[in-house]
Amino acid sequence: MHSPDAAPSPLARAEHFVWLTARILEQRRFAYHFLDGAGDTPAADAVETALTSYATADGGYGYALEPDLRGPVSQPLHTGHALRVLDSIRRCGGQRVERVCRYLTSVSTPEGALPAIHPSQRGYPSAPFVPIVDDPPSELLATGPVVGLLHRNEVWHAWLFRATDFCWAAVESLEKTHPYEIEAAVAFLDGAPDRPRAQAAADRLGRLVREQRLAALDPENLDAYPVAPGYAAGEHHFPHDYAKVPESLARAWFTDEEMQRSLDFLTREQREDGGWPIRWRQWAPGTALEARPIVTIEALRTLRAYGRTIA
Repeated sequence: MHSPDAAPSPLARAEHFVWLTARILEQRRFAYHFLDGAGDTPAADAVETALTSYATADGGYGYALEPDLRGPVSQPLHTGHALRVLDSIRRCGGQRVERVCRYLTSVSTPEGALPAIHPSQRGYPSAPFVPIVDDPPSELLATGPVVGLLHRNEVWHAWLFRATDFCWAAVESLEKTHPYEIEAAVAFLDGAPDRPRAQAAADRLGRLVREQRLAALDPENLDAYPVAPGYAAGEHHFPHDYAKVPESLARAWFTDEEMQRSLDFLTREQREDGGWPIRWRQWAPGTALEARPIVTIEALRTLRAYGRTIA
């Protein structure tokens, strides 16, 4: 409890925002992470129950779990989102993940990797910046985070062999790139079993990020940093977007001062309503409303991971 005269803490303001606007899944996640639920079995059960409502018959996830893709069909991006939720409550394993891996196998490209959007999305609303094609290519954007997360949880499944090879080839050949692709590469490298190889690949990517100015190192001078083609106006990415936790390989890309500026900026980004903003292109009011609690939870988790006071 805070005194009546004290300003509400960032966490208290965010809690109000979540109860006001969030889906049940994000309400349950907020309770698990911030309301004495972490490590608590009933709180984890509640998250998993809410997540199950997005499950599809083929072992994947749909129903706008990832808000920019609407409709009942499963998609790799939904399924990656589901795995991140399971990982965050320490339940990324067992039969639930076995089912997911069977789904991933069924929607993989001939290379054994994942497309960003499976053609089954056609006919349902989706963001205009995610094109739907009949034979979608393999994408590091979809594959990297899933492979890295499964490895980090010591999941072993036949699907992982070729998908891992694809990720290594994609990461090690990256040249001209963009922030979301780098974030996907980091998610893969942070979980990849071959740590020396991951370290070497991360060092190279860090140099690319600085050379191509893909991280806004001075939030007070954002005009000095280009926005990637196809991104929304002002859609910059910051050190904390790449190194979401201090243990990430991407943390070494930035000086202590750069990281502190980034975290200061993230703290200031909390809006009057208690939530954090979304920076990507908004194309429908419902999607923006559903995405902001997700972003808010991740902002608080990042601030806490770096030892910032949120309560």
